[in-house]
Amino acid sequence: MKNRRLEVSVDDQMLRLYDGADLIREWPVSTAAKGVGFTSGSLRTPTGRFVIVQKIGEGQPSGTIFVAREPVGLWQPGEESGTDHVLTRIIRISGLEPENANTFDRYIYFHGTDQEDKLGTPASWGCIRLSNEHIIELHDLVEPGMTAEILPPTRKHGKVIFFDCDSTLSTIEGIDELGRARGPEIFKMVEHLTNQAMNGEVPINEVFGRRMEIIRPDRATAEAVARLYIDTMVPGVAAVIEKLKADGWTPVILSGGFAPLIHPLAKELGIDHVEAVPVYFDDDGGYAGYGVDYPTTRNGGKPEVIREWKKAMLPEVVVMMGDGVSDLEAKGEVDLFIGFGGVVAREAVRLGADAWLTDMADFGNVVLPDGTRYATQGH
Repeated sequence: MKNRRLEVSVDDQMLRLYDGADLIREWPVSTAAKGVGFTSGSLRTPTGRFVIVQKIGEGQPSGTIFVAREPVGLWQPGEESGTDHVLTRIIRISGLEPENANTFDRYIYFHGTDQEDKLGTPASWGCIRLSNEHIIELHDLVEPGMTAEILPPTRKHGKVIFFDCDSTLSTIEGIDELGRARGPEIFKMVEHLTNQAMNGEVPINEVFGRRMEIIRPDRATAEAVARLYIDTMVPGVAAVIEKLKADGWTPVILSGGFAPLIHPLAKELGIDHVEAVPVYFDDDGGYAGYGVDYPTTRNGGKPEVIREWKKAMLPEVVVMMGDGVSDLEAKGEVDLFIGFGGVVAREAVRLGADAWLTDMADFGNVVLPDGTRYATQGH
């Protein structure tokens, strides 16, 4: 087996096994739904050269569920897990280049999946997924010490649309509602700081930490606000998301709000990707801090996240929609920026936007479904 090597094509979503220059076998795979990348926790597939360091699961039945690389049960075909099950066999790899040197610690594997219907399309949380039959076959054909190469994408593919959350998908500002739960005086202070930041009067990073130290939200309050996000969805937004997905768009929530509060709304809308600020709680549900280094806690953070997505996925078209100045900052990174004034109309955003909406029902007049051309409305 000394001449054997693996090659993964992100463009083709195929894994190929070579012996020297000869192709021995190939299998459909799923690499990451979020594209390629090297950051821990990014849920992206690393690229470059790797070496196989470990094979796990020899002799286990097909469908064996692994947690922390230990068998813990058996998946039955047809069961929906709602998670990224690692099934049947694990082939663990380690990066050979500076950028991918953290691959082993990121737990990036070749493994079987309970989502075999998605093979051939990017769908994983970073690993390389195969069918359970194929991962058994691959496991028997490779050995530790063999090299693998994951080729980065070279072809543009797909369409991505970023939505701000607060005052765009929902009529509330989550941070304000966290403040409201602490009483009217705290709410008034937090609301004032939020408006200053969204109007571009004060840098976001100057108010972010100040608001959180004032509020210090616990888990119960966060869960209550998460429910409120769903209860206050902007009318018509669910239909917009449904139509966009049907037309091949990948919707992403890009927010300076808090990820645990926004995820339930994303699930309700069928949005798989949320880029928002982490917030942490201790074992008793008390406040334990937030992601102070997360990009959207500062001005320029949203363009930074969009650049990362563009590099990871090479989308054909990118659109952003939002109500605040921090959203408008992303205009230079997208093909179309849509200002939304249906909840709060900010004059700077209206004047700077490529298109301006005050009603989600008019969304179809802005983005054409062909993915290459747009009809924009005047200001």
